Amino acid sequence: MAQNAAAATAERKPKRAKRPSHTSGMSRALVRRETISAYLFLLPSLFFFVAFVVVPMVICVVYSFLDYGLGGVQGFAGLDNYARMLTDPIFHAGLRNTVLIVVVAVPTVTAFSLWVGSAIYQMHPFPRSFFRCVFYLPVVTGSVAITVVWKWILNPYNGILNQVTDNVGFDWLGTQSTAIWFIILILFTTSIGQPIVLYVAALGNVDTSIVEAAQVDGATKLQIFWRIKWPAIMPTTLYVLVITTINSFQCFALIQLLTRGGPLNSTMTIMYQIYDTAYTRQDFGYANAMGVVLAIIIAIFSAIQFKVAKTDQ
Repeated sequence: MAQNAAAATAERKPKRAKRPSHTSGMSRALVRRETISAYLFLLPSLFFFVAFVVVPMVICVVYSFLDYGLGGVQGFAGLDNYARMLTDPIFHAGLRNTVLIVVVAVPTVTAFSLWVGSAIYQMHPFPRSFFRCVFYLPVVTGSVAITVVWKWILNPYNGILNQVTDNVGFDWLGTQSTAIWFIILILFTTSIGQPIVLYVAALGNVDTSIVEAAQVDGATKLQIFWRIKWPAIMPTTLYVLVITTINSFQCFALIQLLTRGGPLNSTMTIMYQIYDTAYTRQDFGYANAMGVVLAIIIAIFSAIQFKVAKTDQ
């Protein structure tokens, strides 16, 4: 009896209507067309990315294992170019100076940009726009033009710095103890424009209702910043850290225009040594090996920053 009742109940249940097969076929065709269209729009960018990024990276890695000089490829060098870095005092000086620039410049640029961005954000719209324009002007001007201005400021005899300090004749960029610090200072002035603008925009996206609720509850400004604003601007902070780190590792224009790695390699960086090794000494294999090592170091630093500043926003 129970089985007959169950069978009768099952027969009384309305059967689910099947979708027409042509509808699913049309959906798949539409998705296919949209996918093809998307890839066609991406194809030009993909072509340039592969041609000017991926292929040069592969060539750089391949050449790093070759004995490649002015006369062309002399043979397979294996790991000799990489082993050479272990005993190269110029590379050691460049690595030490590069790490010093990164360690000093990155946190300084980030902290200063956040402080100035917070101050600008609290201003009225007109002065806020004015100061954003002022701090972003060096980015638009370019590092080469700013470097030329700094070269004039630091001129031993006609520079404004020596005129103001009454220290005419002293070469700030020609002294080992001061040259690297002025390189960091100039890099700092050329790096803060974009982070300041980004922080002003990021602070503007913080939910004001949450901030007002915290103020009503008696939270201090430090507590509001640390508990509410800081987590909200963490993605921007991560971007600023990574971009500033990469720019610091690739510091080249300042060295080329001001010191050329001197005096006595006190301002030598890996990036400038790669240029000098390739285009002055014509040792392309060793230069490519240093380029691979520099890329690995940048990737390690960036991975650490992504891990430390991990955010789910």
